[in-house]
Amino acid sequence: MVRASLVTTVADAVLDDIVAGVVPIGSELPSEAALAAQHDVSRVTMREALKRLQGLGVLDVRRGKRGVVAPTSAWTDLEPILRVTAFGADPGLTELQLIEVREMIESGAAALAAARCSAKDLAELERMLRRMRTAHEESDVGAFVEADIAFHDVILRATGNVFVGVVLAPLSRVMREKRAQTSAVDAIQAHAIQQHTRVLAALRSGDAEASRTAMSAHMRQTADDFRAHVLPSLH
Repeated sequence: MVRASLVTTVADAVLDDIVAGVVPIGSELPSEAALAAQHDVSRVTMREALKRLQGLGVLDVRRGKRGVVAPTSAWTDLEPILRVTAFGADPGLTELQLIEVREMIESGAAALAAARCSAKDLAELERMLRRMRTAHEESDVGAFVEADIAFHDVILRATGNVFVGVVLAPLSRVMREKRAQTSAVDAIQAHAIQQHTRVLAALRSGDAEASRTAMSAHMRQTADDFRAHVLPSLH
């Protein structure tokens, strides 16, 4: 039996070549035997690794033919997509696209939560906002990020819609990394506290459109802050 960990390692190595452009999108992979020799593994291991990439939509494999690297629009797993966009994209593009996705989803979530937030939810949001203020005053970036993420998680749960969290879950790890990057800037923390305060006020009012608008404004401020304070350092 082929070890799953070895198959994963080999699949990642082949994906690295694809991401780096060694095997460009739309091109045909070398033969299974050639790839096995290149990565110093058996053909059985390589076959399983290629099947894994096929399952992620990265490879288009037809019977009797070599695999072809599929267009990224056909890829079905977030991790390969993040790797290829981060490698070849303009500096900051991945971060800004993630913020766009967050605005699309979280502004709607805020509108739903406005009518469904319980007193307990509102109290938890207030508690997370206090933690953000304290972390800001104490220059504790880690605590600030945790409170920020928890604030948004409360809103997602308050929608009462199980699919909202499921949609965003695959992005959670990378969003946590990006938040740690942006939240290291004092001015960005200050703006975030202001925006979270406005979101909470809108949710307290029970006004769905006001909550949607407040969350959209928060996301736009986040994008503006990224461009102003983080993006220049990436060039």
